Amino acid sequence: MELTAHIRTTQLPGVGTRYELETDAGQHISIVVHRNGRRILAIHDHEDADNCKDSAALAPHESTALAKLLALDPIAHLHQHIEIDLVTKHIEVTKRSPYAGRTLGATQARSRTGASIVAVLRRTAAVPSPTPDFRFAIGDTLVVVGTREGVDAVADLITGG
Repeated sequence: MELTAHIRTTQLPGVGTRYELETDAGQHISIVVHRNGRRILAIHDHEDADNCKDSAALAPHESTALAKLLALDPIAHLHQHIEIDLVTKHIEVTKRSPYAGRTLGATQARSRTGASIVAVLRRTAAVPSPTPDFRFAIGDTLVVVGTREGVDAVADLITGG
């Protein structure tokens, strides 16, 4: 059984959004995402969740770097046991893409290239394992896994290149 974290979301008028997580160990962590992209990561007092013990302001690029450190790599364990020639690539859906506004199934990416679109990153969320009826939007970032050739072929397919 996979454990899931419960995150509370609070809109902060004129500021942005606050996301709160209480860990299994009882620690209270929050992230305030400002409308300008800046983020404040805070650790709260165990006894009083309203009392912030420490915080760190993060620029957008620092938030991205931290997120990459915290995110699980679904294929990392494979590299420890076997040699496999898989690569991961992020591909943006732009207004030039022939698949902007169309579904994942319409791309036939896996059958045409052998590579898989394993997630879609949107401004507000990540969609892991998108289904064939998932509709791409301009600005989406596709996370593609496959051989170098397959991933490059998906990039050409999505960008219209």
